[in-house]
Amino acid sequence: MPTPEAASKKAPYPPLGSVLRRERTLGLTLLTCLLVLIFEDRIFANLGNPFHLVPVMAWLFFVILATAIGVVRHAEALSERLGEPFGTLVLTLSITGIEVMSITAVMLHGENNPALVRDTLFSVVMIIMGGMVGISLLLGALRHWELTFNLQGANAYLSVIIPLAAFSLILPDLTLSTAGPTLTGLQKVMVGGTAAGLYIIFLLIQTGRHRGYFSQPVEEEGAEETHAASDAPTTLHVLLLFCYIIPVVFLVEQFARPVDYVIETLGAPTTIGGILMAILVTTPEGIGGVRAAMNRRLQSSVNIFLGSVLATIGLTVPIMLAISSLLGLDLELGLEPANMLLLIVILAVSIVTFSSGRTHVLQGAVHFLIFIAFLILSYSG
Repeated sequence: MPTPEAASKKAPYPPLGSVLRRERTLGLTLLTCLLVLIFEDRIFANLGNPFHLVPVMAWLFFVILATAIGVVRHAEALSERLGEPFGTLVLTLSITGIEVMSITAVMLHGENNPALVRDTLFSVVMIIMGGMVGISLLLGALRHWELTFNLQGANAYLSVIIPLAAFSLILPDLTLSTAGPTLTGLQKVMVGGTAAGLYIIFLLIQTGRHRGYFSQPVEEEGAEETHAASDAPTTLHVLLLFCYIIPVVFLVEQFARPVDYVIETLGAPTTIGGILMAILVTTPEGIGGVRAAMNRRLQSSVNIFLGSVLATIGLTVPIMLAISSLLGLDLELGLEPANMLLLIVILAVSIVTFSSGRTHVLQGAVHFLIFIAFLILSYSG
């Protein structure tokens, strides 16, 4: 595989007209940001009217989603240049960066939502490890009967995800030092330090001596490829990647305003904010992961899905703990009993699913049905 430097030398900058046509989504995103800045009062003034509220929410949601897909498109172009595991690492870090910045922006906007981080983290885990893994295994197995992946890589992901999920989302409910699902200052340092430390060690293993654990097994080397090589240089993809990320954070903060109205005024479930943010963050990755599984590249799906969950917990938790402590914001991390049970079940099922190096349709069905249970319980409380 050519190095990034060689790829940059071989790929001249494409014509400006070609770039503009390809990046139409970015133009729509910037136009939306401009309209929100100019007509902010008019856009958010009449949220009590459902014929105004629904179009505003739908408009912002789909613009944010399309922009996030643009982030993934350029991250995938970079991943083709870098190869595994660096490719999916760029993708997961890009999406996690959007999540961290978006949560921070929403927490600083209006009233503090102490459960937003918890709801988002839990929703990301359930949407990815339940819904997206389930759909990928189902569709991949229906098309190819069985799919293979690198067992050592999946085990490495789970060996870090499980303790981090338990420390972040279960431990705060079990400690007696503070009232409610919260942590003391020392406990925050312990949980945040553990999350950051384990994630750093994992990155050293993933990109260093054990990077072979995260490559496609030899028997699947003939898997289909889904992307044509990009004709743009690496530097252009990096520049456009940041051009897509920055407006997403701004638009997510604006999207939080009608969502807060729906929760506080209309009595919608309080978890809807975290679920919607998780959907916005994870959907673009999910498209890439499902597409990889359909083309017999399940290892890429494993790297994307489990890597995203690991990066979400390993980066979001320490950063949000630090921000909340510095700004004096309340932060509730502990799950309610029903959600705690769902988390334990999806982690246990994931251990079974990724214990043999091969997957089939039954495993996909189990993951997907757990995801359906998550949606029903989120709606019914």
